[in-house]
Amino acid sequence: MKHTIIALLSLFCLATTFVACNDYETYGDKKNKERAAIKQFLADSAINVISEDVFHKQGDMTDNSKNEFVYMNNTGVYMQIVHKGCGEPLRDGENSDLMVRFLELCLLDSTAIYNDTAPYDVDVMNVRRQGNVFTASLTDGVMMSAYNTESVPTGWLVPLKYVNVGRPRTEDDHIAKVRLIVPHTQGHSVASSYVYPYYYEISFVRSIDI
Repeated sequence: MKHTIIALLSLFCLATTFVACNDYETYGDKKNKERAAIKQFLADSAINVISEDVFHKQGDMTDNSKNEFVYMNNTGVYMQIVHKGCGEPLRDGENSDLMVRFLELCLLDSTAIYNDTAPYDVDVMNVRRQGNVFTASLTDGVMMSAYNTESVPTGWLVPLKYVNVGRPRTEDDHIAKVRLIVPHTQGHSVASSYVYPYYYEISFVRSIDI
């Protein structure tokens, strides 16, 4: 009887180990899921992906009538410029506070956070430009509270080279607005930890007029 119990326990342990091994996801498995989720989102959204060469030939713009997103080779970010924005870009050497409104959607579990519905809920990030390198930190807002960090997802900084961040002066002026698909390598801590890709709609505007 004792030998039978020991044998059953051994079989149970082996079975548990087998199941645990099957449930374990490697980093490679998670990256495959991420790529599949991005591919599915591109297909479901009927997105037309263009190269950086085409993007530059179009004056660093995407053709929104064709639902174009440019794939940025160095970052893996997909970007659509909805509005290039009024005013001018951040200047080389400039340090400025930008007000940011955004929608964030996880492409794997569909969770969402946003601050683009209430008029006074706006995130603020301090951005510095040195050449074509942008660094930033959050100083207030939903993103800072949700993830308990001042860190800005690196993917958020990709559009700043291509958009203007001035404040509207006339009814015809638009603030800069972009759509992004951001892989985990360019995302926040949750994206990085779980290998989750995120979709964003983001607008940028200077917090003060200059």
